[in-house]
Formats: sequence, structure tokens, C-alpha cells
Amino acid sequence: MTVRVLPVGDAALLVELDDGARAVALHADLGADPVPGVGEPVPGARTLLVPFRPGRIGAGDLERELRRRAAARRAAPDGSAARTVEVPVVYDGADLPEVAAHLGWSVGELVRRHAAATWTVAFLGFAPGFGYLTSDDPDLVVPRRATPRTRVPAGSVALAGPFGGVYPRDNPGGWQLVGRTDAVLWDVDRPEPALWAPGDTVRFVPADADQVGTPRPGRHAGLPTRPRSTDPEPADLGPADPAPAGHRLEVVAAGPQALVQDLGRTGAARWGVSGSGAADPRSHRAAQRAVGNPSGTAGIEALGAGLRLRARGRVVVATAGASTATVHPADGGAPREVPPSSPVLLTDGDELALGVPRRGLRTSVAVRGGVALPPVLGSLSTDLLAGLGPAPLAPGTVLPVGPAPGDAVGLHDGGAPDPHHLPAPGTTTELPVVPGPRDDWFTPEALAVLTAQEWEVTDAADRVGLRLRGAAPLTRTRDARDAELPSEACVTGALQVPPDGQPVLFGPDHPLTGGYPVVATVPTTHTWLLGQLPPGARLRFTVRPPR
Repeated sequence: MTVRVLPVGDAALLVELDDGARAVALHADLGADPVPGVGEPVPGARTLLVPFRPGRIGAGDLERELRRRAAARRAAPDGSAARTVEVPVVYDGADLPEVAAHLGWSVGELVRRHAAATWTVAFLGFAPGFGYLTSDDPDLVVPRRATPRTRVPAGSVALAGPFGGVYPRDNPGGWQLVGRTDAVLWDVDRPEPALWAPGDTVRFVPADADQVGTPRPGRHAGLPTRPRSTDPEPADLGPADPAPAGHRLEVVAAGPQALVQDLGRTGAARWGVSGSGAADPRSHRAAQRAVGNPSGTAGIEALGAGLRLRARGRVVVATAGASTATVHPADGGAPREVPPSSPVLLTDGDELALGVPRRGLRTSVAVRGGVALPPVLGSLSTDLLAGLGPAPLAPGTVLPVGPAPGDAVGLHDGGAPDPHHLPAPGTTTELPVVPGPRDDWFTPEALAVLTAQEWEVTDAADRVGLRLRGAAPLTRTRDARDAELPSEACVTGALQVPPDGQPVLFGPDHPLTGGYPVVATVPTTHTWLLGQLPPGARLRFTVRPPR
């Protein structure tokens, strides 16, 4: 048996095993007998990502424990809890003729074999409820599309490599589309939001077009009858009960983008859900600390300038991050600037406005008591890729405020942290990276280019990731040039490299798994900077040893 343990930044290890069954067995073993200091592992096609807290366990000690457990060859789950899920399919996908031709079959033969095969859910990733399905038909193997689609409709039945899958919602994607279904893959109102779980059996049943409609949220088509476990352990969100009547924040203007954020979701990776959370957790914590909230309390994350909030009742707010903040009194008095990371009292009708950032990109706004909305899977974070959490804020939105914590600081007890320099367009920021886990897919020249040249943040940048542009692309080795990496888990700060050699730096809303190699990973000490990199900013990567 071959076991490789590869570094992923400073707080995760990627265990590469011979096959998916061994990855599932190791995942089950860690679930049954957790290692202190280890977070929620995320399985891939033949890997297991194991996050850990360096203050609790060292990378070397964890690697030895993972190798010991992998070598023990413990049995995978016996499958007694597995279910069979039937999925109706209309076989009219845009790529159906091309896929059939690639396999040397007629369209009818492809449909027959796809429906006759027994599919098994290997793992969940990419998007909430997206299952990677393996088939007992060894010939159902097709390459990904050379150019991914910018939008794949929800319910699309697809193939890529040795896997089958169904898109739970509209997403970009490079899989080959062979059909469509109205089965609802993901519904947070169900006891188990995902339609299936690893180990379940899936049968695709041919259907006529008039028998299959459009997937609708909340519809339970194809839901197995036997429920599984309950919600994951909730994150520390701080107060959850509403404030007294009249204590609210009204959104007068939202600017380019304003989202409700906390420090992210935990315990939901088994459904294909990534952590999400504040893009700049350092600023989020500073703002929450200034108003006396626990650091995990939900607040507002504003992109650029333009957010304007009106107090309904008396509320205490603070800001931290990129923008300057100004209070406009309801009585028409002179506006006054608010020092960063310092609490300020807004009386009824007062407005807080964010100005144009001098440096950086995002600003965190905290309110004493926190934003008091119902959490989704244990968190109030808005995950734009997954479509989870509160909708982006819009003018007229009224946010309820929770009660003040019992140990809230006084209005003048919060001090601003030491000022730090945020990135700006045209300036260069040094960002450390830990090589791997897939740096061996790239030539020595490419690894030298990674750190030798500067990279510009392009306009294609959001909470999912930042597309970078460099004068010289990163080239793969000859052996890896035409290879496809089996899908494996990724983390915030992963520097993923598509075939064109121009990297994408993953943000908090990144897909849980991906199929392009990650050349290096930003350590957790610096991922807060990713939320403050505006288009036009320049990066120079410096190598940090993995341990």
C-alpha cells in the first residue's frame, strides 16, 4: 500500500492513498476515533484532506498518526446504512452526441449503459449536495470539456473522468452534459439537506420530457425515506434572540456588495459545504471586539464604498478594514468621522456611511448584539457559490439586532489595533506560500517563475477566488501536461492552476473540491489579506517551509 502525506499550507495535510475505498476507510476511522486538534476531514477521489490546529498538534505528529492508521487497513463502512436513490433523467444533454462519439457508441447505447450501470456515491464536494458517483461500468470514462461552461443549469446530469454527477444548482462547470433531472439534490429545509451520502447507491431511470420538470427548492423529489443524522454542531454565533422592538439597522444603500458574515460554517463538509465566512476575519474580529461581541457574532461585510445604514432605535456600531466611516446625525448636525475599531452610539435616525477605501477592499461593520437572523447550517455567513445564508443586502432591508452581551465593553473601552498597510492598486504585497500539495506537477522553471515575477489581481476577482495574471504562465511537467487530477479537497488560500498556467487564488467561498493542481497554499496567518486585495494590486510570493 502506498501512502503519501502532503502539506497544504500550515494547517492541513493531504493524505494520498491507493484508491477511494481507502480514503473512505480512513475518513470513517477519524470520525469514529477523532484525533485531538484535528478538524473535519474532507474526502476526495483517492485523498483525504485533514485540517488541524497547529497549537494542539504538530504536523509531524499528525503525519505519523495518519500513516499508522492508514497502514492498519481498517475496514471501510459495511454499507448497511446505505440507501438506493432513483433519479429520473431525460437524456437530452448538450454533450450527449459528442460523448457517444468519443466512446464509439451510438447515443442509444450510451443512454442504455448509463441507465443500466449501478452508481455509488464516493464523496460530496464542489458544491453543496454535489455527489461524485462511481460506476460499475468501466467504459463510462470521458474527459472534462476543454473549455468549461460559465453556467450549467441545475439538474444537469453529467460525466467527467470516471465520475458521474448531477449539478444541484446553476454553476460554472466543465463536465459533459448527458441529461437533466428534477430531483432536488440540495434543500436546507430537509432533515438531511443532501439527497444522498457517501456509500449510497444511485439508479438513473430514463424518463420522458413531460415527466421531468425544473428543479424547485423545497421539493423533495427522490428523497430517501430513512433520515440520517441531524444538523452539524453550530458555530459560535453570539446572541441569537432579537433585540427589543425598534432596535434595528436599515440598509439605505448597499454599495457594490454588502453581505451578512460571521466566521463561517463548521461540520457541514460531509454535504459538500465549504466554510465560507468573513473574507477578512482579522477586520471582522476587530469590529466585533470593539462593540463587545464574541468574535463569531454576525456582522456586515461591505465591498468598496457606498454602504449606508440607518439606526432604528439606539445601536452601537464599529467598523474595521478598508473604508473610512462617517456618522450623519438625524438632527442634521455636522457629520463626524468614526475612528476604526472604535464603538460609536447611533441614536434613532442616525446614519453610518462608508467612504471610498484608500487602501484595501472590504470593511467589516459590527453592531452590539449582532445581526439576529436565523442561521443556516449553524452559520449566518452568505456563501455566494453555494447559495447559502442571507441574500445580499439591498436598500430597504431591515436587520434585527440581538441583545447586548452581558459583558459588553463601554462606549469608550474599545481601542483600535495597531494600523496595518492594506494593499492598493499598483502596490506590491508580499504573500508567503507553502509549496504543495501538487507542486510536483510543475516544472522547476515554473516554480522559479512563481516567486520571481509579480502577479496582478485581475478584475475576475470575488469571494470565490482571485484570478491572477503574470507575464509567464506556470508550466506543467511533460507527464502532467495532459493529465487530469482526480478531484480533491481545497482550502482558502489554495493557489490552483488551470491549464493556461494563470493561477486562481481561492477565497472563502471556494469549491470544497477541485480538479486542477494546487501549486502552493497561503498559510492561515495571511489568508485575511485575500479579502483586501483589490483589482490592480500586485503580488509577490515568497516560499515558506511547510513545517
